[in-house]
Amino acid sequence: MKLTLGFSPCPNDTFIFDALVNKKIDTEGLEFETVLEDVQTLNQWALQGRLDFSKISYGVLPLVLDHYVLLNSGGALGMGVGPLLISKEPIASEQVTNCVIGIPGINTTAHLLFSLAYPNATNKQFMVFHEIEDAVLSGKVDAGVIIHENRFTYQAKGLHKIVDLGAYWEQQLQVPIPLGGIVANKKMDNNIALKVDRLIKQSLEYAFANYPLITDYVKQHSQEMSEAVMKQHIDLYVNDYSLGLGDDGRKAVLKLMEVYGQLHPITNVHAKEIFIR
Repeated sequence: MKLTLGFSPCPNDTFIFDALVNKKIDTEGLEFETVLEDVQTLNQWALQGRLDFSKISYGVLPLVLDHYVLLNSGGALGMGVGPLLISKEPIASEQVTNCVIGIPGINTTAHLLFSLAYPNATNKQFMVFHEIEDAVLSGKVDAGVIIHENRFTYQAKGLHKIVDLGAYWEQQLQVPIPLGGIVANKKMDNNIALKVDRLIKQSLEYAFANYPLITDYVKQHSQEMSEAVMKQHIDLYVNDYSLGLGDDGRKAVLKLMEVYGQLHPITNVHAKEIFIR
């Protein structure tokens, strides 16, 4: 049986899925047609119900629950892993509402966390995440929200941190930050979805057992990162929550749904099934 599976080319995702999609583990008769795209593209596809299984930003989860259910494994949650708001010249936090802000996609968790911290900042430009540093450096935007490997590179480019949006989330809500999760299309037989959920966990367990080995599959999609940055990326975003949400992870997801409902009060996000069973 062949299933479509979308995830990003970032090291955390390729690290998790390598053993699954390259059959380093027994896939129990399942084959995967993989599509590697930036997460905002995957978010848009999820709104259309396009793939069988997909990585998404938790920021878009409330909008795709008609099509998808959230798996336990393969996601990114944690403490100290959130997006940063950065600028070319130092900017006081209270001045952010007057700035043009580069945001990595309208439906990303980064946008949700920024909106929580700065609900009155409305002058936003949405762009692919890896374009934001250059947009800040060139003056196209006054400040930008950075994610992924840009957390490790912005200081070397002379950029300044205005605020850690993840730390703000943690201080306000006292739960881990739900960044990205893996969803299964509700058209899928539930037993198949549960099998894939289990296989993703096995794939990650295989990767952990061989870490700190960085495989060729991870390297070939790593956008010319150094191996040290790949490891920083994996160490930051892949953890026990990636193996399984657990009670704390589910609590964090429900808190995110609550925050989304507060920011978008006309959206009914509370009556939908969220987690696979």
